[in-house]
Amino acid sequence: MKDIFELYGLKVDEYSIENFGSGLINHTWLISNGNKYILQKINKDVFTNPSLIDENINLLDSYLKQSKPEYNFIIPLPSLNGKTIVDYKDEYYRLIKFIPSKVYSVVDNVSIAFEAAKQFGKFTKNLSGFNASRLNETIPHFHDIQLRYNQFEQAIKKNNQERINHAEKLIQSLQQHKNIVDEYNNILQSAAFKKRVTHHDTKISNVLFNDHNKGIAVIDLDTIMPGYFISDVGDMLRTYLSPVSEEEINFNLIEVRDEYFKAVAEGYLSEMKDELSKEELNAFVYAGKFMIYMQALRFITDYLNNDVYYGAKYELHNFNRAKNQLRLLECLIEKEDYYNSIIKNIAQRE
Repeated sequence: MKDIFELYGLKVDEYSIENFGSGLINHTWLISNGNKYILQKINKDVFTNPSLIDENINLLDSYLKQSKPEYNFIIPLPSLNGKTIVDYKDEYYRLIKFIPSKVYSVVDNVSIAFEAAKQFGKFTKNLSGFNASRLNETIPHFHDIQLRYNQFEQAIKKNNQERINHAEKLIQSLQQHKNIVDEYNNILQSAAFKKRVTHHDTKISNVLFNDHNKGIAVIDLDTIMPGYFISDVGDMLRTYLSPVSEEEINFNLIEVRDEYFKAVAEGYLSEMKDELSKEELNAFVYAGKFMIYMQALRFITDYLNNDVYYGAKYELHNFNRAKNQLRLLECLIEKEDYYNSIIKNIAQRE
């Protein structure tokens, strides 16, 4: 740490250092001596060119300083040579000022769901004037559901017969929902769907809250890329609606909670309603189907490929995760008409 600290003009022996947060991708430390900072090492296995992340963040920061100077956009601090990302022995680090705040790992309160959705909506709205095509793709094809479906089919063709036999019914059920992929391909061809600056990772832990549970800022900006609103809304619906996580194996506990759907819809559309086309508003519920189905495909694909991507804590781990997500998808589809009526009512308000 000594050499890394010195790049920022800090002395390592003057700070306490401890692991921080629950993130699974980057390695994060809290360093403090009265002043507190977050130090991160970027995971190069996931982000193969970390400088692209830094370019994106600085482009958006420059834009927001001109257009929305009041918006709390958290960027890394410059090192002594003025760089907001440093390369040390072919590893990439950044330093961020610590912001006193609360972070939640689960969504068990509708007001939290509303406020998080509002914050992610505000993020995209404030950047509506920015040309998203200027951004780098930090993870190419990240939410390309056609690619994920192709990988699913390839995994079946690899003929891991024992696992294919075990997952046969689940595979067939997932194949029956391929219309979700077809709808995505229609979106790609539609002029009514706009590519925007999209966060792409809207889990609840990526929002900072104050003591009154009002949003302070969105964080974890590594996956900011050009994208469609269905990525951000879909990830919220996937992770906020069910009272249990993707790890739950008692599938009877999986449900979609109406009040949480309303909270996400009200929160996000309080910022984004006028930004979205009629066609995009009509795809609000589809966004949840899109993200849930894509995650189910990724889990079953990894199971068929012997758990090489996500790994597994037990033999059927990714099989059960896929089954969990399929159940969540089915629950959402059961309420699709009702949820579409909620979106229609919100859209018609003055």
